Amino acid sequence: MNTIDGKALAQKTRAEIAAGVAALKSERGVVPGLAVILVGENPASVSYVTAKEKACEEAGMASREIRLPADAPEQALLDEIARLNADPAIHGILVQLPLPKGFDEKRVIDAISPEKDVDGFTPVNVGRMLIGEPCFLPCTPHGILKLIEFAGIDVRGKHAVVIGRSNIVGKPVAALLARKGTDATVTLCHTGTPDVARFTREADVVVVAAGRPNTLAGDMLKPGAVVIDVGVNRVPDATRPRGYRLVGDADFESCSRVASAITPVPGGVGPMTITMLLWNTLESARRK
Repeated sequence: MNTIDGKALAQKTRAEIAAGVAALKSERGVVPGLAVILVGENPASVSYVTAKEKACEEAGMASREIRLPADAPEQALLDEIARLNADPAIHGILVQLPLPKGFDEKRVIDAISPEKDVDGFTPVNVGRMLIGEPCFLPCTPHGILKLIEFAGIDVRGKHAVVIGRSNIVGKPVAALLARKGTDATVTLCHTGTPDVARFTREADVVVVAAGRPNTLAGDMLKPGAVVIDVGVNRVPDATRPRGYRLVGDADFESCSRVASAITPVPGGVGPMTITMLLWNTLESARRK
C-alpha cells in the first residue's frame, strides 16, 4: 500500500510557484497579490486565513487581509469586494467561508470578478470548467487531480466513484475526472444513494468527500483501489493534548489494508488546497 504524500507534492509545487513569482517580478515588475476577506472570528476560519497569509509570504506574493465584524452589513462586504475588483495590485480575491448568519453567500461570491476568482467558485468559472474552457479550477478538486498524477495513477478508462455532491468538492471533482484528457468514467454518490458500497466495490478510484468519519471502510473497496480522502473531522481523543485528533472520511486502518494507494489525514489533500490557491493567483497575475 502506497501512502500518497500531499505534503511532499505541496512543497514541490510551492517551490515551482515561488520561482514563477520571482520570474514575473524580474521580467515584468508584477507582484502577484491575494486579498483575503474574513468576516467574524470563526476559529477555524482565522486559522485558515493565517495559513494562507504565511503561504503567500513564503511564495513571495503580496497578501492583504480585510477583516469585518460578524455583524457588519452585507453591503459593507460587497463594497470591499468592489474595491478589490478595481484594484490592479490585487490578482486574487478570496472570501473565507462559511460566512456568519445573515449573509447571502451566493450573492457575495457572485460579486467577485471572474478574473480574480482564484477559488473557482463564481458561476462563470464553474461554467467554463464544465465546458472545458480555460478558467480557475476550484482549489481542492485541482489539488486532487495533481495528487493522482503525482502518484502515477492513470485514470483513463477507469471507474471513479465520488462520494459527496458539494459545490466545492464533490460536483467539480466528478466533472474534472470525467473531462476529456482525464477520461475516467464517474459515478457520483450522495446521501440519496441507497447502497454506496455497491458502487465503491466496483471502483478503481474512490474520492470520499462526505464530511463524516467512517463513510468509507475497507470492506467497501475492491482490492487495489485508490482512495482519495478529502474529509477533515475532529474526533474526541483523551490521549491528545487538545483532546481530539483529526481523521478523514475513510477509515484509514481498514482501507489501507485493501487499497493500493491512499491519502492520509492530515497530510494528504489538505496541503494541496492552499497550494492550488497560490497557483491560481500566480496564473491571474500572469494573465494581467
